[in-house]
Amino acid sequence: MDGAVGLTMLCGSCAAPGQFTLTQRPLPQTAPEGWVLVDIDAVGLCGTDFHIFEGKHPFLDYPRVIGHELSGHVAQATGVWSQGAPVVINPYLSCGICIACCKGKPNCCTDIAVLGVHRDGGMCARIAVPSGNLYDASTLPKGVAVLTEFLAIGAHAVRRAAPQAGDSVLVTGAGPIGLGVALFARARGATVHLRDASSARLDAAAGFGFALRHGVTDPLPEGGFDVVFDATGNSRAIQDGFAHVAHGGTYVLVSVVKDDITFSDPEFHKREMTLMGSRNATAEDFATVMRALSDGTIDAGRIISETLPLADLPARFPALVADREALIKVVVQIGDRS
Repeated sequence: MDGAVGLTMLCGSCAAPGQFTLTQRPLPQTAPEGWVLVDIDAVGLCGTDFHIFEGKHPFLDYPRVIGHELSGHVAQATGVWSQGAPVVINPYLSCGICIACCKGKPNCCTDIAVLGVHRDGGMCARIAVPSGNLYDASTLPKGVAVLTEFLAIGAHAVRRAAPQAGDSVLVTGAGPIGLGVALFARARGATVHLRDASSARLDAAAGFGFALRHGVTDPLPEGGFDVVFDATGNSRAIQDGFAHVAHGGTYVLVSVVKDDITFSDPEFHKREMTLMGSRNATAEDFATVMRALSDGTIDAGRIISETLPLADLPARFPALVADREALIKVVVQIGDRS
């Protein structure tokens, strides 16, 4: 098994800000009741991982095995899963009993634990996860299952906002999450404008066919947009976004910042604007993404910028962090069956 040596395995860990190393840990042999052992095939790197490396994540204790965009194969047969079954992992571990969980919203569980953030993640050869957090990936083309989780963030935001065919949509923030939002908004028939202050990000997104607008030099159409999504992680950009929502429109905050956000209440009420947050994703959103990847609605080949082995990541990590604006998705190969 790639990444495993005897009964130990290599794990990609952030020991402290700016320190990414490979550490040896025991290879799990058993899982708690109701949990399943999964041999990891691939891990996607995302902004969360970069923030962890930079020491900017507010909810993390070091050291931490990173990795929450995960695909793999079931290591041991259970009553539900057969050995070797290809799976996508939902990394949001919920309590099942809080007010959000009881309303079918485990994505915003009051006691949520996200793999690779609140607890050790999947950048390793094997991990144990609850059976209910696994989704059958047998219909997905080879190599694309690892894209499911980050795209599900966008699918969830779009499902909440429910843009209609013919609506005008603005997505501010052309990173991977913003791109996912744009893809699923277009799949619903909306006309999508993708906006960013980074020329590198806009260049990376150029092949997807969206109307690209540079946040500094390109003016936006007057009258606003039916739905505006923010995926910038920038408080100034979030506050500026209120002005681009049309009368009767909706503003969706996909990104999260630690700052307070302020806006003009008269303008908010005058437009009867809807303001909503969007957090993580649910099983419904994972299913939406997997259908889109299976039927070709989303061209996975355009999304993966680079694939590299786990052994190369310690040397490459600082450069990937520095160059992230020119990348869409970097995939770290762990096993050999993805």
